[in-house]
Amino acid sequence: MSEKQYPTPHISAAPEDFAKTVLMPGDPLRAKFVAETYLQNPVLVNNVRGVQGYTGTYKNVRVSVMASGMGIPSIGIYSYELYNFFGVENIMRIGSTGACQDHVHVRDLVIGMGACTNSAYASQYQLPGAFAPIADYTLMSAAIQKCREAGAVYHVGNLLSSDTFYTDDASALSKWTRMGVLAVEMEAAGLYMNAARAGKRALAICTVSDHILTGEATTAAERQSSFGQMIEIALETAAAID
Repeated sequence: MSEKQYPTPHISAAPEDFAKTVLMPGDPLRAKFVAETYLQNPVLVNNVRGVQGYTGTYKNVRVSVMASGMGIPSIGIYSYELYNFFGVENIMRIGSTGACQDHVHVRDLVIGMGACTNSAYASQYQLPGAFAPIADYTLMSAAIQKCREAGAVYHVGNLLSSDTFYTDDASALSKWTRMGVLAVEMEAAGLYMNAARAGKRALAICTVSDHILTGEATTAAERQSSFGQMIEIALETAAAID
């Protein structure tokens, strides 16, 4: 790094405070939970705006966990800074998603091989066409192997990273569903684009917390259990690629 570009307005830390792999839940309190439950000797390295970031070890591998906030603009800021200013190489989003296919069920895991989006985030690159945000193959293949070893029920395919949680277009979801999109969330596409531009790695591993078509949803206790499996697979993936 030729000149100091840290701390930033959003992350008050130095590059050495972060591991090369960062897990990113949306919720700062979930970042705290992951750090205190799964990491050895976690240290709080960032708390600007209450967006908590921790670094500790998992199976003797240094790992960080920091919240991304909600939506592409928020994860866009944090992942950009981690990749470009703090030397982070791998970011794995761990969060919830809403299923939109009949064969995808509540509590299943969805690994985002790609991330469709209704966001204009890619317009900043001034590309002469449409960009297809995709996961890093090394991270994805390692995560799939860890899912198999854990006996997890998982699906691999396209996510929809939506800019709108509430929408005036009632027919929008059915159109994405016809194109085979497995589930809807709000961050993966921005993360994948930032990784591509920085020459880094990204992956989204999501737990299905609700089913948009059927209305089924997890209870708080079930969500905690399901999210635990997702977190463990992400951590095992981090250890495997170290």
